[in-house]
Parts: sequence; C-alpha cells; structure tokens
Amino acid sequence: MYLNGLCFITGRKGCCLTLKEIVTFALRAGVRCIQYREKDKARREIYREALILRKLTTEFNAIFVVNDHADIALAVNADGVHLGQSDLPLKEARKVLGKGKIIGISTHSIEQAIEAEQGGASYIGFGPIFHTKTKDAGEPKGIKMLKEAKRHIKIPVIAIGGINAENLQSVIDSGADAVAVSAGIIQGDIADNAIRFLDILKK
Repeated sequence: MYLNGLCFITGRKGCCLTLKEIVTFALRAGVRCIQYREKDKARREIYREALILRKLTTEFNAIFVVNDHADIALAVNADGVHLGQSDLPLKEARKVLGKGKIIGISTHSIEQAIEAEQGGASYIGFGPIFHTKTKDAGEPKGIKMLKEAKRHIKIPVIAIGGINAENLQSVIDSGADAVAVSAGIIQGDIADNAIRFLDILKK
C-alpha cells in the first residue's frame, strides 16, 4: 500500500488545476499511491472521476484507493477503499470488495486503531498528527501518540494530518510506515513538493 512511503490524497483547495492535471503532476514526480477523496460531489460524478484516476494510475503502475465508497471502488476496479469511522463497517466493506482488495481505516485513537486491526484492516490511517485545515479531524494527536500507536499495532500505520516537508522527518522517526499528504503537495508546485517529500523519505 505504502510503496515509497508517500500517499497523495487528492484535493483542489487553493489550486486552479483540474483533478486529472494535479494527479498527473504527482505521478510524474514519482508518487505511486493515490487516494481519491471527494466529499462534496454527487456519487455519479465521484464514479466518473474515479474511472479517470483508475486509468491514470494504471498507466503509472500506481496504487489507487477510493475514499468512503466501497461500491465505487469495486466498480472502477480500484486497488481498495479507505473508510472513515462513519462509513460502511469494515466487515461489510470486505463483503463488497472481496479478500484481495486493500481496506484502510481512519483512526483517531489507540482504541480505534486496535479495533481496526482486529477487524482485518489492511492498514490504518492515524491522525491528525498535526493541525490541519484540509478537513475537520479533531485535535492533533502529536508525535507521542503516533509512537504509542506503532507500539500497539502490527499492520502498517500511515500518518496523516498537517504533514509537510518541515515536519516529515519527525513523523518518520516516530516509526510511521508511510505518510498521507494533501495540502503539503497541492499548495505550490505539485511536482517540486512531491519530489521534496520523496527525497526526504529516501534518506
């Protein structure tokens, strides 16, 4: 799931490019995991965009995960789905997708992380680690709780929330298996931002 340690979560906040253009820049820069997140559009439009991104990620041999919608993930043959705490229960999503697909779960506490692992999640997203304006995900959990999560969880832990090139090293040093980033890549030059993240992750 985490390949080179960086998963790009799509978004268009503060960016004038199309979704396809944004993702293309990220993929060309070397990102090999794309998580399609769209909260405000109709499901038919989400399906249409997911189809476009599935084709694009296939061309770059990149992993493609759809947020929230297990049925849309299945319909476009995505590699998996990422579920929030208020989405379809993991057990039911597994029935929809079958055994071979990735199912990630957003968690905001050690208890939620343990429950997700016991329920058969492929990985957990843990955060927000730092303050983030991308979405309202509650109070930052910080590096200390990330370390604690890693102590309890054996499946991959992907850190999320307010991660940028300046604080990335502290997240890696805390044991995160990968990071999921949105604003840190979208704001500014997408390719340059992605390359900077990847360079730090290679060290």
